[in-house]
Amino acid sequence: MAKKSKRKLLIEKLDKVFSIYIRTRYSINEMSECYTCGKKDHYKKLQAGHFASRRHYSTRWNEYNVQVQCFSCNIKNQGMQFQFGKNLCLQYGDNFADKLMIESKQIAKFTDVELQEKIDYYTQLNSLF
Repeated sequence: MAKKSKRKLLIEKLDKVFSIYIRTRYSINEMSECYTCGKKDHYKKLQAGHFASRRHYSTRWNEYNVQVQCFSCNIKNQGMQFQFGKNLCLQYGDNFADKLMIESKQIAKFTDVELQEKIDYYTQLNSLF
C-alpha cells in the first residue's frame, strides 16, 4: 500500500481540526445545533457541513461556508443547500450565499506551510474549548 504524501496528510489533519472547531465554536456544554434543521446533539455526533462543496479549496476551510449539520441534513439530504443558503443570507446579509458560491469557483492553492499554519491556528482555537 502506498504511503500518503505529506500534503495529503496535512489536508487530512486540517480537515479534522477544522471540523472540530466548526462543531464546537457555538456549542454549549458540548451540545451543538444543526444549522439547517435545528437538531441539537453532542458535537461529536454532528458534522461540519459545507454550503459550497469541499472540493473547492477556496472555501473548503471558510468559516462562513462550513456550519454544523446533523448526518441527516448533511448526508441524506445532500447538505440541505437551499435552506443552508437561506440561513446564510439571514445571518450575514442578502446575496451572501451567492458571494460564497462565486468565491468557491476561484482558484486557491495553499502551500504546505499555509496548511500547517491553518492546522496550528485551529488546533489553538480547539484547545480553548
